[in-house]
Amino acid sequence: MKLHEYQSKAIFARHGIPIPNGKVASNAEEARQIAAQMGKKVVIKSQVLVGGRGKAGGIKLAHTPDEAEKFADQILTMTIKGLPVRKVLVDEAIHIAKEIYLGIVVDRAAKCATMMGSAAGGVEIEEVARTTPEKIIRAKIDPAYGLLDHQARALAFGMGIDKALVRDFTAIALALYQVFLSTDASLAEINPLVVTGGNTLIAADGKIVADDNALYRHSYLEELRDVDEESPEELRARNAGLSYVKLDGDIGCMVNGAGLAMATMDVIKFYGGEPANFLDIGGGAKADKVKTALDIILSDPNVKCVLFNIFGGITRGDEVARGIVDGLKEVRTRVPMVARIVGTNAEEGRKILADANMITAETLEEGAQKAVAAARQVR
Repeated sequence: MKLHEYQSKAIFARHGIPIPNGKVASNAEEARQIAAQMGKKVVIKSQVLVGGRGKAGGIKLAHTPDEAEKFADQILTMTIKGLPVRKVLVDEAIHIAKEIYLGIVVDRAAKCATMMGSAAGGVEIEEVARTTPEKIIRAKIDPAYGLLDHQARALAFGMGIDKALVRDFTAIALALYQVFLSTDASLAEINPLVVTGGNTLIAADGKIVADDNALYRHSYLEELRDVDEESPEELRARNAGLSYVKLDGDIGCMVNGAGLAMATMDVIKFYGGEPANFLDIGGGAKADKVKTALDIILSDPNVKCVLFNIFGGITRGDEVARGIVDGLKEVRTRVPMVARIVGTNAEEGRKILADANMITAETLEEGAQKAVAAARQVR
C-alpha cells in the first residue's frame, strides 16, 4: 500500500526527520489561507500516487496567497496518469543548494533490507541505476543488528556529503530505518533529501510503500489508504480477501497460492498466451469466495477464456468446483472454462465440472495449452 507524500512526511517527522513546514488543502481557498498563514513563498504539490507530477504540471511555486489559490484551483482539476487530484500539499518553499537520494528497500537477492544513497537526487533512482550505477552507494542491513552508525557514515562519505553535515545525515538515515521498521515497509525513501542554502538537511519529498500483509499490525496505516489508486475490481477483491492484479492479456487465471499463480502465468506465456490477471484465492477458499473471484475475472471484457488451476490441500477440489458451478449460474457468460484440479477431493471436483460441460485437464501444461487454444478460437 502506497502512502501519499504528506502522509509519508508526517511519519518522517514523528521519527525526527526534518521536513518543510506545510499543510494539506482540499480546495483552493484552504490553500490560500495556508499560504497567507506562512507569509512566504510556497510550493503547491498535487497529492497523487504516481511519479512525474512536476512534468505533468502538478507542482507549482506560488509567490503570494493569490497565486497559491490560483495554482491550487488548477491542480485540483487535474488527472495525472489516470488518477484525480483530490488534495494538494502547501509546503514552505526552501532554498535548494543540492539534492540527494536516500532510501531503503527490501533486497530479495541479498535477503535483507538495503539502504541506498546517491548524490544524484531529485530524479528517478531507477534511471540513475540504469545509466550511472556507480553513483549509488549501498549498505546491506543485518536484521539482527539494524542499520549501524558506521554504515550511515560510510554512505555519507561515499556520496560526498559535506563533513559538517555527516552527523545530521547519519541521524536522518538511522531515523529512516526506524520508519522502515515501524511501518513494515517494502520501501521508504526521501527524494530529494535537500541540502539547503543554509547548509542544513531537509526531506523535501517522501514515499512509503507498506506491506499489505502486515497492515493488520498497523490499523492507522489502513485508514490512510487511497482507494482512487485501486480499480473497482481490485478494491472488491481486497474486500473479499483475494489477491488480484489486473493485467493486459485475455486468459483469466484463478489459482490458490501465489507461487502456483506465478507458475500458471509463466506456463500460459510459454504456450503463447497472455494472462489477463493474477488472482490468488488463498488456502481454504469456500464456494462463495470462488464465486466472487469468478465474477471479478469475468468483469474484464478482454477475458476470452478462464483457466482454473487448483491444488487441493486446505482448499478442497470439490468445494472449488461447486463455487465455479454456482458462480456460473449467477454470472452468465459464453467464455470457455478450463479447469485443472489435483489434490484433496480432486476426482470429485473434476466430476462436478465435467458434468457442467467444462473443459478439464490433469496437468498444468495440458490446462494451459487448452486455455490458449480456447482463447484463440474466441478471437
